[in-house]
Amino acid sequence: MGKGDKSSKRGKIANKSYGVRRPRKIKKRPSLEEKINIKGKT
Repeated sequence: MGKGDKSSKRGKIANKSYGVRRPRKIKKRPSLEEKINIKGKT
């Protein structure tokens, strides 16, 4: 466990990789209602 351990979060950060322990940030998608409101205003 530590920076050398590829399966730990710290190891993923050190190795600059992603996986189960260190998932990528998920971009929040606008909901259908928000899309409709945006189109209706313009």
